[in-house]
Amino acid sequence: MSAPSIAFFTRLLDDAAPAERYALATAQIQQAERHGIGRAWVAQHHFHAAEGGLPSPLVFLAHVAAQTSRIRLGTGVITLSIEDPVRVAEDATVADLLSGGRLDLGLGSGGTPSSFSPFGEDVRDKAVTYDRKLGVLLDALGGRDIGEGNALYPDASTLEERIWQATFSVPGGHRAGVHGHGLLLSRTQPRRADALHAPLSALQEPIVDAYLEALPAGVAPRITASRTVFVADDRAEALRFAEVGLRRAAEGFRRQGQTIPGDDSIEELITALDTHLGTPEQVAESLAADATLDRATEVAFQVHSVDAPHEQVLRSIELFAEQVAPALGYTVNPTLKEKA
Repeated sequence: MSAPSIAFFTRLLDDAAPAERYALATAQIQQAERHGIGRAWVAQHHFHAAEGGLPSPLVFLAHVAAQTSRIRLGTGVITLSIEDPVRVAEDATVADLLSGGRLDLGLGSGGTPSSFSPFGEDVRDKAVTYDRKLGVLLDALGGRDIGEGNALYPDASTLEERIWQATFSVPGGHRAGVHGHGLLLSRTQPRRADALHAPLSALQEPIVDAYLEALPAGVAPRITASRTVFVADDRAEALRFAEVGLRRAAEGFRRQGQTIPGDDSIEELITALDTHLGTPEQVAESLAADATLDRATEVAFQVHSVDAPHEQVLRSIELFAEQVAPALGYTVNPTLKEKA
């Protein structure tokens, strides 16, 4: 497999009012584009500002498309189980046209459990609902009849070939492969009680295996592995921000019923929350030990849960693209020159 490309991922969690969050995230994506990063992924979250700042990713990405020129733009992810799939198809098609064909459509079945009811859905049925709505979405994007002789307008062009599915599970990996879609792997995921200290790769390699086994002949794999990465000029600075962000994240996971192993020292939390931080050399060494990344076609980095301030995020993007990625042999686009 050839060297993976790199992507920037954001949950839009800057400590700011919504409009400023969107402005800061736009600036971060512009920074990623300037430094040769090939794609930006944005997460969708409803109702809960502390979990994510963006309920309408396609609206936001249409805005970002007008502020950028070549970076690809992806939803990571739209919670399809609580969306109208025809509406998603329409909005995604328009956003793709406005971006010049730069959109990637990442989908998932999960999301915050309490977010399902306001949309008239039962979280207990999310898997079945997701499969049903995925079928409708694919029919719409494929130009097929979606009822009463209606077909999608405008035409979705090749967007159906740019769908990705996120999953924590082997069956989910199989489903993405069967459809020939891309596979989105999370920055961290829950461990069973008997495997609390298992490396993230031990959980994700079986998902990759299932995906590749199910992929139709002749379809090239698309595997994006997201990772929590914060690169700083010195490790002390990185640890200073991690002390706040990782402790807050651990408390949130525990409120959800997850067990976070270790003694709550910052070094234990870094390991437990699958975080890669420090100087460029330290981050490169840490990522090199992650076996799943050897099988990825794209490595997407995000600062969450370190959640450093905006200026440090911009610096982390620069250091990752200019020092970490080359050290690991990752593919970086030529940088864009600043306008005079």
